Amino acid sequence: MALAAIMMVLVPMKISSALPGTQLKSAARELAAGLRYARTHALTSREEATLVLDTEKRSFKVTGRDRSYDIPPSVDISLLTAESETRGEHVGAIRFFPDGGSTGGRITLSHGERGFGVDVDWLTGKVRILDVEPEG
Repeated sequence: MALAAIMMVLVPMKISSALPGTQLKSAARELAAGLRYARTHALTSREEATLVLDTEKRSFKVTGRDRSYDIPPSVDISLLTAESETRGEHVGAIRFFPDGGSTGGRITLSHGERGFGVDVDWLTGKVRILDVEPEG
């Protein structure tokens, strides 16, 4: 009985401490998927496509999709993009061209000691997720 009581206390603590890490990785994957969708949309429609990120509202929108995607409040966000793609202090975009190239950039997501960079290569438009040191 005592062992069961201890388990009932410790297991929820372990699960709740793992939740921000899970949200962080999920947010990185969702952003990468949005960027890949924008690149594919640009290639197939032969028109430019963008992922627009609002770091203050903690959301992003992708050309060709009506919905806005939210980023969990536990995740810190920063955007590094071309100056031509900044749209105010908290809003910026990464643009993809019909040839597959892009303006390039990095969206950094972090929580505590863990961080991911969602990188877009400007020449090829290739999207990848990297482990990075958190900013700050």
